[in-house]
Parts: sequence; structure tokens; C-alpha cells
Amino acid sequence: MRFFVADCDPDVRGCRRSPGERRAAATRRVRQKRIPLSEKQTTIRNTQLNDSAFVPGKPQHFNHPHKVMLGLYISVFLGMLSETSMNITLPDLMNDFGISSGAAQWMVVGYMLAIGVVLPCVGLMLKWIKAKTLVLFALACFLSGAVICTVAPNFPILLAGRIMQGISTGIVLPTMYAAIMRVFPLHKIGAANGVAGLVIMFAPVIGPTIAGALIGAFSWRAIFALFAAVALVAIVCTALFFVTPIERTRPNVDALSIVASAIGFGCLVAGVSLISDMGFSPAVIGLLAVGVLVLAFYAYRQLHIADPLLNLRALGVAAFRTPAIMISCSFSCTLAFMYLVPQELQRGMGLSSTVAGLLMLPGGVINALCTLAAGRMFDRHGAKKLVWIGSALTIIGGALFFAIGVSTPVALFLAAHIIVMVGIPFIQQSSQSAALKSLPGHMAADGSTIMNTMQQVCGAIATAVATCLLGLGQANYAADGGMNPAQGFVDGSRYGYLFGMALVVAVLVLSFLLRESKEEPQLVPVHVDIEKLAA
Repeated sequence: MRFFVADCDPDVRGCRRSPGERRAAATRRVRQKRIPLSEKQTTIRNTQLNDSAFVPGKPQHFNHPHKVMLGLYISVFLGMLSETSMNITLPDLMNDFGISSGAAQWMVVGYMLAIGVVLPCVGLMLKWIKAKTLVLFALACFLSGAVICTVAPNFPILLAGRIMQGISTGIVLPTMYAAIMRVFPLHKIGAANGVAGLVIMFAPVIGPTIAGALIGAFSWRAIFALFAAVALVAIVCTALFFVTPIERTRPNVDALSIVASAIGFGCLVAGVSLISDMGFSPAVIGLLAVGVLVLAFYAYRQLHIADPLLNLRALGVAAFRTPAIMISCSFSCTLAFMYLVPQELQRGMGLSSTVAGLLMLPGGVINALCTLAAGRMFDRHGAKKLVWIGSALTIIGGALFFAIGVSTPVALFLAAHIIVMVGIPFIQQSSQSAALKSLPGHMAADGSTIMNTMQQVCGAIATAVATCLLGLGQANYAADGGMNPAQGFVDGSRYGYLFGMALVVAVLVLSFLLRESKEEPQLVPVHVDIEKLAA
């Protein structure tokens, strides 16, 4: 017999009746489950049938998914807080350790370098190691790094602790998104990503403020002590609530791919991060060349071996590739703007660092709230319309930034910053949800890793480009006879704003290539042998 069924009644097998009664009972129960289906019943999706990660008989429903994810939320928040709090500590580090600004910048570069090297390997780690075990290891690594930084007697030891923190962030960030795809049902992925985005975006809102307050009250070491305390909370929450929703397939390990990944991504991130300090020196060009060549070999190898370190075939799925590129462009725009804006407030408009931080707070809070709202709106409206709204708002905000001058009223800056901070989440969250939703479950970890790696690399490149454009604008102002350093900085910033708006225009163009399916999941035919079922 051939029925459209959602599941089978587990009581039939254990029913103590005569063979005839069991067959009749089985027939009635199967027919009762043909139609209609309630919202609480489980349906079998076409994509799930082709997903090697689907395990029949094992429930995939979690009654309190946010509780399950709490430890990862705190872990990712901690990583982003660490990343956004460090710039304010650099002057104090230079004074305490007697180092140059170039050496101090390695607190930022080393962190990004560690993330860039670890990220491509996370997909393989999740296929071999329990997700819970991996997250606890990452948090222990972050805790150790924070303690080392708190008591560091010299800069090399401080940098070593900082790199350990980068390794941790590189692990927990893609793991969180991979877990979201397994813990939440598909129709709530947008809202779940919205919560994750809120966690990520809340850190930049409060990070500089907390760091400045701790430095003023104690010293820069208090920042790392705070990181250690938060890491302990994350470890406890992970140990108590997190499960292992990602199945382990234990594929073969290709050592050559691991080495190529570390060298390629490491050289590329280090090269682009050093452009602003060293320019296109032979060392920087060498790092970039090695990075590009090794990554080309790495990509070729991943596509031609049976068990790739990172399944780059996900990029062959247009429904994933397009939003992934959109995410990278919008993230790059955000980093370029956020690199220029605080400096322009201080060096262009003559405001203090305290006032500049306070002026950025309203936009940061609004950005966090819009991130949560954008995730929920994706579940109802899809990605394309939200991307159009976000792109339009970001371009308008960028144009207002472009109009800022040395004597511009603060109200214009607030308007520009708030508009951009409203627009970016509509692009970022909707594109990210669309990308992850387009992949089958067994590719979720690879897809998350690919997106996060692209963001880190593209973000580092965007920051370097914004820095170079800033210097170009200042040089052109001086070449035209300009003598006001503040005006020169404003002119240079405008070059960077144009670059950011160009990235958003690219997002807008790519949005027309998005293909979204609005069809409800349909039941698929399943052959049921009533005689065998009853027996």
C-alpha cells in the first residue's frame, strides 16, 4: 500500500493483540495520520531525505533551544567583546611595555590571524569531536589566555595569551551558527540568527565603554580579568545546558590541507593587516603572494579529494554563494565605516574620545535591536525585500557621512550613524539566514565556516583599503595646498565612505540574483507494508 505519512505509531509494535487485531489497528492508525496534519506533527522534507545527517528515530526537537545555546551565545559575545575592546588599550600597552605603535597593533593583528587560521579547520573538528567538547576546549583556551594576559610581565607573553583568545573565538563563532541549524526548526532560523546577531552586535556597543571605564578605574589588566570571569560563566552554562546536535562522521584527515590552510589564510590575513603600517613593502607583497598561491592550491585540493577539510562545494550552490558574497560585502562596509567614523569625530571634528564614544552609543544600541528584528522579519518576508531596504538606508547614511565637515553639527552625524546602523542588519541577518537555510544539514558546519572565514578575510582587506584611501585623500588635500589637518582627515575619510557605499551597491545588485522558495514543505510518498508493520 502507498500512503502519504508523517510518522508511524510506536505503540503498534508493542501491542499485545491477535494478528488480525494488530493488522486492523495498524491500518486505522496509518489512515488517521494521512490527513490532516497538525502543526505539531513531524513532516519529512525532501531535503531531509537526501541529508546524510538525518538519523531516523532520533528526535531533533528541543523544548528550550535558546537555553541550549546559552553557553555559545556568551562565548561568541565574549569573543566579539574582546575584539572590539582592544583598540582603546593600545596607548596604555605602549606606555607600560615601551613598545611602538606597530608592535602594539599585533594585539589586533595577532587576534585576527589566529581566527583566520583556525576558522577553516572548524568544520573538520566538528566532524571528529563532540561539539560540546570542542566548545569547552575553546572556552578553556580563552580562559587560559585571559589569565595569561592579566598577569603578563612582558609583551611577548601578553601577545601569546591574546592569540589563544583568537583561537577560541575562531572555534566558537562557526560552531554557534552550525548548532543553530540543528537546534532550531527551519521556520525559525531567521529569528534564531537574529538573536545570534544581537549577541554579536551588542559587544561593539558596550565594549569600548566598558574598556574605558576599567582602564580609568584600574588598568588595562582589569579588562582581561573581566574576560576571564565571563569565560567561567560561559563554561558553566555550556557544561549544564549545551548538547551535541552535530553528528560526527569522522572523515579521513588530510594533513596537507591543514598545513595549506594555516599557511594560506595566515599569510593572507597577516599581509592585508600590515598594509596600513608597512605599505606594499617587499615583506607584505611576499606574504600576500604566498597566501594567494597557497590558497589556490588549497581550494583545488578541497575540490578533488574525497574528504575535504572544508567542503568548498557549498560555494557551488548559487542559493548559498550569492548571499555569502553579500554578507562579506556588507561586513566589509561596516568595518570600513566603523574604522573611519570614530577617528573622524576626534581628528576631523575635534571631539574628545569620551564624547565620540557617547555619540556612537545610540547607533550601536539601535543596531543591536534592529539585528534581532531583522531576523524575525526574515521568517515572514524572506531576504530580498529586507536587503533592498537595508541597502537603501545604508547608502543614504553613507551619503550623509560624506557630507560631514569640520564644523558639521553633531545632529548630522547622529542621523548618518543611526541610519547606517539600521540598514546594515537588514542586509547582514537576512543574507546570512538565506545562505544557511539553502544548505542541507550535513553542510551547515562547512557553510558557517566558509561565511565566517570570508568575513574575516574580506573585513581585514576592507580595513586596509579604507586606511590606504584615507591616506590618499589626505595626500591629495596636501598636494592641493591644504594646510588644515582636520580638513585633510575629513577629505580622506570621504574616500573611504565612497568605498563603503560601493560595496553596498554591489550588495544591492547581487540581491536581484537571490532565489527564494516560498513553497511549504510537502509530504513525500512513503511505501508502508501493513503486514510487516503489524508484525
